[in-house]
Amino acid sequence: MRCPRLRPGDRVRVLSPASFPDQAWADHVMDTLAGWGLRPELGKHALDRHGFLAGTDRDRLADLNDALRDPGVRAVVTAMGGAGAYRIVDGLDLAAVRADPKPIVGFSDITNLHLALWAATGLAGVHGCVGPGGRTDESCRRLLFDTEPITLHADPSPVTVAGRATGVLVGGSVGAVSNFLGAGLPRLDGVILCLEGPQNPHFDRLLWGMLRAGVLAGIRGFAIGDLPGLDPDVDRPGPDQAVTVIRERLGGLGVPILGGLPFGHRTDQICLPLGVTATMDTHAGTLTVESPVY
Repeated sequence: MRCPRLRPGDRVRVLSPASFPDQAWADHVMDTLAGWGLRPELGKHALDRHGFLAGTDRDRLADLNDALRDPGVRAVVTAMGGAGAYRIVDGLDLAAVRADPKPIVGFSDITNLHLALWAATGLAGVHGCVGPGGRTDESCRRLLFDTEPITLHADPSPVTVAGRATGVLVGGSVGAVSNFLGAGLPRLDGVILCLEGPQNPHFDRLLWGMLRAGVLAGIRGFAIGDLPGLDPDVDRPGPDQAVTVIRERLGGLGVPILGGLPFGHRTDQICLPLGVTATMDTHAGTLTVESPVY
């Protein structure tokens, strides 16, 4: 379910559904959005602190549902990932999302929101963030304002399995995908699964769990971003442990795998649409994705 594109003068809400930012970073995100001609508003509890969270579960959920219900708010931009978005997914106002779809921008722990909303409503979103500058901000702005597809070009990668695939692009943080294995991850028939992020929990266990749960039976392919931080003492020894794990776990599925894509936990990531159709071509080294907006 794609969303209406943003236009200059639109209101956008900056929220913290998981961990909290500091004031300086929140101000920077707001300034970036204002520089795009938008009218950013900071959520009531976006700077709250409750342990490692940006306020209580009730307050973070209230901020998010208020933005989803407000017809004048045309997008939600999350200020931080961190942890805690998974704690509020069961309280999301799905009726408001269906009645007035608007894109949510975020990655890392915010993948929990992307997955929950896609599974329940088919909502499209943006995997990425606002604020780092460079191609990260430019790709995010483009995805929110423009309706043309975006193409990511992969760096040379040893984890590629040749082929071409078309399917709905879903996924993001490997930790969040792992969370959903026991909490309602649907079968991924017709999906290209994108995966990135620090390997916690262990990547090998995540892939084993998805295979054993049967959710990959109808998958079309895998788009692999940055996978830093595999534990060489637990996952695999040596510098190429991610390559070995992917080949052993996924190589027998008979679907294309394209590694080396520039999305994930990196300062110059390219923002990526989720919940829309993508085409992956390993020979060209490209992932082309429809815009999340119309």
